[in-house]
Amino acid sequence: MIRTAAFAPFLLATTLLTAATALASDPASLALTFDTGANTGAVMVALYDETGYAGGQPVRAARIDVAAGEHSVTFEGLPAGDYGVKAFHDLNGNGQMDTNPFGMPVEPYAFSNNAVGNMGPASWDRAKFSVSGAAAQTISIR
Repeated sequence: MIRTAAFAPFLLATTLLTAATALASDPASLALTFDTGANTGAVMVALYDETGYAGGQPVRAARIDVAAGEHSVTFEGLPAGDYGVKAFHDLNGNGQMDTNPFGMPVEPYAFSNNAVGNMGPASWDRAKFSVSGAAAQTISIR
């Protein structure tokens, strides 16, 4: 009886730790809604983790057909963590962000948290946000 009582706190702690680990590893979802200035073309969305944000591959990507009335996308099954979004409104439907001769974008673009860049894209620190469980964000793309 004494041995069982001595292990009770250990068993309780192990059970709580296992439950917390299971909750932390449950996949998360992210719903993104885009407020656009025009109802033509498509919004091209790229979701990044910290390692890809500065120029690597996105974790997920999507094309939202604004001309058909779509304004949102949901990414399911994400590991909990920090993410950042880069998006642009492809007004002419050519699948790429158009720029002027100086390399400045001529199509509307935006970042998560409605972050603003300084002579380039918004920094990771400004654009990052945490996702665990169900998360949502509305981004104004202008």
